[in-house]
Amino acid sequence: MLYLRDATFVDWKSLRLRRGHLEVASGDAGKIRFVSRVPRGAEVLECSGRLVTKSFVIAHHHLYSALACGMPGPKRAPKNFPDMLKQVWWNLDRALDEDMVRACALAGGIAAAKAGTTFIIDHHSSPNAVRGSLDLIASALDEIGLGHLLCVELSDRDGKARREAALEETDGYLRKRQGLVGLHASFTVGDELLDRAIALAVGRDTGIHIHVAEALDDQKACAQQHGMRVVQRLASTGILESPKTLLAHGLHLNAAERTLFRSSRAWLVQNEESNQNNAVGGFDPKGLGNRLLLGTDGMHGDMLASTRAAYLAAQARGGMSPLDAYRKLRRAHDYLSTNGFQGDGDNNLVALDYAPATPVTERNLAGHFLFGMNSSHVEHVISGGKIIVKNRRMTRVDEDKILKDAAGQTERLWRRL
Repeated sequence: MLYLRDATFVDWKSLRLRRGHLEVASGDAGKIRFVSRVPRGAEVLECSGRLVTKSFVIAHHHLYSALACGMPGPKRAPKNFPDMLKQVWWNLDRALDEDMVRACALAGGIAAAKAGTTFIIDHHSSPNAVRGSLDLIASALDEIGLGHLLCVELSDRDGKARREAALEETDGYLRKRQGLVGLHASFTVGDELLDRAIALAVGRDTGIHIHVAEALDDQKACAQQHGMRVVQRLASTGILESPKTLLAHGLHLNAAERTLFRSSRAWLVQNEESNQNNAVGGFDPKGLGNRLLLGTDGMHGDMLASTRAAYLAAQARGGMSPLDAYRKLRRAHDYLSTNGFQGDGDNNLVALDYAPATPVTERNLAGHFLFGMNSSHVEHVISGGKIIVKNRRMTRVDEDKILKDAAGQTERLWRRL
């Protein structure tokens, strides 16, 4: 049993504040409760002056891009988003091997944990090293102490052999662990692959995780190849009726598609910083309802930064209140809990060394999350009732060794690029 002494606890649902000693049980079903005293000899984190609350979830990540920061640029400037994919990101994922995949998972997982995240929903791609890739990522995140919901990207873009290998990898992994069935985007997914992916998801009682209308090119290709728009294509298969299905991006949706999504049971993940980086447009929540989550799309592992980016972007499109932005950050917990996914229990916590010049109250806490707190305030992180970050250092893995090894893998990767 772990005890947090003299913590100021923030209930993540109500934003109510309560000060006292917290008892934190371990395990997937571990609970937290206030106690009048801390037992002698117990494992204790001193939390006086710290805000303690539920940790964060990244609802859409690409850990395979963890070694990309500072990588060599393409030989020429991409003309559009498909050109960006071909010149940059598809070159990167094809260059990955097993050692690089593991290094990405460890380095990206550490970055996320130190920013207060304890659960990652990841969308992986390594077409030339797909066999065993999900187990590599899962074991790396397990070592760090992070919960996860993984998938490998299915696509027709790299040919039949790689498509079949990715399908086999997905099926084999889902036989052992919780996960999703990943698809790249409609414009690289033919009807046969889409049907097989959906059959696999239904057979393994899970959902699809797919990029949707990230750029206009996805819609144009869908109209040309299938005579309909992307959300209409997905809706026609029935997969949007699964509450486990995750759509990523959803920038270029018309009114009919928005109505289809809102009347479905699927969820949609906003990735604002990635949208800006790729110059594909801005996210408009109009007509989409409340099943909207936040992700990083591989840009980083910092969900406080992603929430701030989503809030600021919304100010040019009708506005968003700090409380609405905070609720969008927290909606990933609802996605995981309502679907019965394990690893995001009450005993996943973050302790923030946050002492602003202005008062912190229940009424203004959402504003503090947006305008005051950042990843530098993350001091301790607890996952499944166990400390995984203490005094801003990883406890279960040697982060210095991992990052040194990752640097070596980065050099190998960049030489291939």
